Amino acid sequence: MILNKHLVRRHFAHAAADYEALATLQNQVGQEMIERLDLLKIDPQMLLDLGAGTGLQSRRLNRRFPRARVLAVDLALPMLQEARRRKSWRQRQWYLQADAERLPLRDQSLQMVFSNFVLQWLPDPLPALRELRRVLQPEGLILCSSLGPDSLRELRQAFRSVDEEPHVHDFLDMHDLGDAMVQAGFADPVLDVERYELHYDDLDTLLRDLRGIGAGNSQPRRGLFTPRKLQRLRSAYEEFRTPDGKLPLQYEVVHAHAWRAADRPSGELQPLQFIPRRRN
Repeated sequence: MILNKHLVRRHFAHAAADYEALATLQNQVGQEMIERLDLLKIDPQMLLDLGAGTGLQSRRLNRRFPRARVLAVDLALPMLQEARRRKSWRQRQWYLQADAERLPLRDQSLQMVFSNFVLQWLPDPLPALRELRRVLQPEGLILCSSLGPDSLRELRQAFRSVDEEPHVHDFLDMHDLGDAMVQAGFADPVLDVERYELHYDDLDTLLRDLRGIGAGNSQPRRGLFTPRKLQRLRSAYEEFRTPDGKLPLQYEVVHAHAWRAADRPSGELQPLQFIPRRRN
């Protein structure tokens, strides 16, 4: 998958002011990720919220670990400016604009990395995962979520009736993410999938919400998206309208966590653990 990182940054920068109000799924999944910490024994003193956005999860992590320092990192500076504005004066947070593939942090300086809906914005998660392993201390935890390949299925199919340009990203499969975590040097990865469905009254609102959270198309494409193409897209999407009159949009969310493995001899593999997919 080819992604333009400058477009990714620009889309999220433009979305900063309204992001938290519109990012319903991101907020729900972030809360569920923090609840998963109940099953994991960790009390970090320094943790990283990668792709912190407007800082909602950073604030939640601060409440979860009140003695910890939370480093909020994002590619888009306006997101971090909004996060700083929303932070309570009592919370211990620091802000850093940085690329996930090149973090200006010391080796083994963190005990935990939290990353909600970031990996799908990378053409290949492996370089970022290796960088996260570098900054984690041995036995440090990575807890992350990403979109799976069934996400935005209806939108992807409707766009196929419009033209052959790439309009919806190809998201990483759970098994590929698990393999990348092992390659990056994480031990005992555990992965599972949850499915969600949002509903809209019309396509224009659906597209406006996607743009409003920065989820615009960051792939190179040719030509303009004309009003005629938009009308064709509206017509194609009508095939998915539910009996109660709503337009659905499905998301496949991959959850993963793993521990930073100690350095091992080259070629030694770690096992993967996949939890069966849940059916809603």
